[in-house]
Amino acid sequence: MTSKQVLDIFKLITAIPRESGHEEPMTQFLCDWAAEHKLECRKDETGNVCIIREAAKGKEHIPAIALQAHQDMVCEKLAGVQHDFRRDPIKYEIEDGWMIAKQTTLGADDGIGIAACLALLESDAPTGRLECLFTISEETGMDGAFALKPGFFDAKVLINLDSEDEGQLFIGCAGGEHTDARFSYTEEPLADAGLCLELSISGGAGGHSGDDINKHRANTVHILARFLAGCGVPFRLVSFEGGGKHNTIARECKAVIACADASVAKLFESYGREVKLEYAKDDPALVFESREIAPAASAMDVHSAKAIIAALASCPHGVLRMSPDIKGLVQTSTNLAAVVMEKPGVLRVNTSQRSSVVAELDEAVAKVSANFADAGAKIDNYGKYPGWNPNVKSHLLKVCVDSYKKLFNEEPLVLAIHAGLECGLFLEKFPDLDMISFGPTLRGVHTPGEKLELASMDRFVELLDDVVCNYR
Repeated sequence: MTSKQVLDIFKLITAIPRESGHEEPMTQFLCDWAAEHKLECRKDETGNVCIIREAAKGKEHIPAIALQAHQDMVCEKLAGVQHDFRRDPIKYEIEDGWMIAKQTTLGADDGIGIAACLALLESDAPTGRLECLFTISEETGMDGAFALKPGFFDAKVLINLDSEDEGQLFIGCAGGEHTDARFSYTEEPLADAGLCLELSISGGAGGHSGDDINKHRANTVHILARFLAGCGVPFRLVSFEGGGKHNTIARECKAVIACADASVAKLFESYGREVKLEYAKDDPALVFESREIAPAASAMDVHSAKAIIAALASCPHGVLRMSPDIKGLVQTSTNLAAVVMEKPGVLRVNTSQRSSVVAELDEAVAKVSANFADAGAKIDNYGKYPGWNPNVKSHLLKVCVDSYKKLFNEEPLVLAIHAGLECGLFLEKFPDLDMISFGPTLRGVHTPGEKLELASMDRFVELLDDVVCNYR
């Protein structure tokens, strides 16, 4: 197996629609691929797929290894870009040693994991029994992992291929939960709308709400809400929308307001200059714009608008606690992810919380829930998933560390990650599993501009091949 073979398969995968919750084309591709290569294939009612290759001659006594990746991808694009994720192939470029999708997400999370599994299955690598597990809807709630039933795969050793830094071996991850808030409001006619302004913030770097939450990235929803809460000029709120997926830091946001004159626009311009100074180093491409648009026929009732803006401005966002045990590791965080005008009279706020400590996760969920409940919203807490406690005595960890040192003459970093991996759920369902997670280097995951470092692919593929061929 070579990195070129993995990349060639990944390029095929970029043409297959696989938005979370709509992975059917990817599921069918995997089943067809298994049939073409005359390999055993299992598919459960949820859409999880397991493709099995029996042990090479002389390797029948080797413990079976499960390789695991998820079928779905986060589907994000730049504002104004015409791209249908349920139909259009991902457009990518090779530039300066990176494979990059400049206007959308690339889907290397976790298409590279899928491609590595398939490349290994079709190779002549002398391995023991391989069971390649492909789960669905990891990005939106780990639905596939939740639905796994005993016997779908048999291995007691599992390598998760959903990590994003070559040279790092992950043996633990955070758990998490989603908290959504729904506000009901009354639409009131505007007899004299006056001036109607659209205020927008764009150009944010965004990023993964686990991996990037400690990198001082601008949350545009939070920033715009703060302005509206404190601008001091009377206005009527017509609409407020921003952000994207639960697991993405909000890159763009806009609000439409009705006001007496253009003084709000001048205040917004001044506010934007101050905010850009705050993020000059970590998020330098922020753009603040205001423009006059056609007068609105109606606006939110004053009481509801005031409550919504105040709740968004006061909502906790970012790191809540760093790990006292592992330097640089976020222990607990929360992400104010998105605001959606769900239908006339209803506005929905999406948030997510993460922690490697159950009590702190519950506290973060309670804090965010109370913030919105006090403002009159109905709260929905869902999708809770467990963390993965590190096992420093893992035999698989020793095998991987020894392999890395042998291949590259250096020590890998052994870490836990603040992002959520399916390993926590696997361990809950299959408590005897010995697990590890590693992958090539990705940047900008969950955001347009997501990219894969090609040089890291060589080491990633070489390590995976060596571990599965020499595991005892």
